[in-house]
Amino acid sequence: MSEYAVRFHRTGGPEVLQYEAVDLPPPAAGEVRVRHHAVGVNFIDIYHRSGLYPLPLPSGLGQEAAGVVEALGPDVTGLAVGDRVACASGPLGAYATARNMPADKLVKLPDGIDFETAAALMLKGLTAHYLLRRTCRVEVGDAVLIHAAAGGVGLIACQWARALGATVIGTVSTPDKAELARANGCEHVLTGVAAADLPAQVRALTGGRGVRVVYDGIGRDTFMASIDSLAPLGMMVSYGNASGPAPAIEPGLLAQKGSLFLTRPTLFHYIAARADLVAAADELFARVLDGTIRINVRQRHALQHSARAHEELAARRTTGSTILLPQ
Repeated sequence: MSEYAVRFHRTGGPEVLQYEAVDLPPPAAGEVRVRHHAVGVNFIDIYHRSGLYPLPLPSGLGQEAAGVVEALGPDVTGLAVGDRVACASGPLGAYATARNMPADKLVKLPDGIDFETAAALMLKGLTAHYLLRRTCRVEVGDAVLIHAAAGGVGLIACQWARALGATVIGTVSTPDKAELARANGCEHVLTGVAAADLPAQVRALTGGRGVRVVYDGIGRDTFMASIDSLAPLGMMVSYGNASGPAPAIEPGLLAQKGSLFLTRPTLFHYIAARADLVAAADELFARVLDGTIRINVRQRHALQHSARAHEELAARRTTGSTILLPQ
């Protein structure tokens, strides 16, 4: 059966993405076929496409999607044809009209969450979950610094951290993004602040102490400023490389700057076990359904225009979440 998928045969810019007809065989043992209704776009897709995270080529792209189960392979339990499902991990290839997926990488969607919300929610929301609930568990009274506060992960993390009782400081690049961040949980928004000036501004907002944790998905441009914004015994969580890889540092520097903690986590280790995936998704869905988290789908593109979506994301012209819609 022919379907369509976005693939790339060489690494490079958005122009390497091709919309191709592909053959989709029946699902194998342990797999189901999912008809996609919406697909999420994330910075990790750019890392894969550009070669920052090397892959065997040619390759599909994307890890986040929502749709309906169309067929079951042998030995699948817990899912049925017609189930509404979503994913945030597993084999690359979410940029497709349909695909076969390992059943254990899928979660069922509650009735109150539509496909577009789910496609914008899964990877970014599960990222916010592990950052705030597991990597450094945010508590009432904590001061936290969240970079790219108006981005897909940032908007979810800011809302959630505020609901947990934290004082949320966010960084953004423009006044429009600042307004959006304030509307989504940021008590203090720092707009267009040079890295050299960031620690002083953060300390001015925290009585000179600094923050308990920095969530930094930017990487190279903000890494050292983030370190210098931490209170003693604070944690630096470097979870992305939007501006390039973070610099290497000597472990002794962490001692000099206050016995700091440094971690470079990734979502896929936190949801590798099926029980962890389901528990995280259940908590995330509950926060969406009770109104704690509002999902901001602010850019929509047809699946065949995925290159345009990548251009906008890389240029930081987006806010909230970007999704692709199969035709």
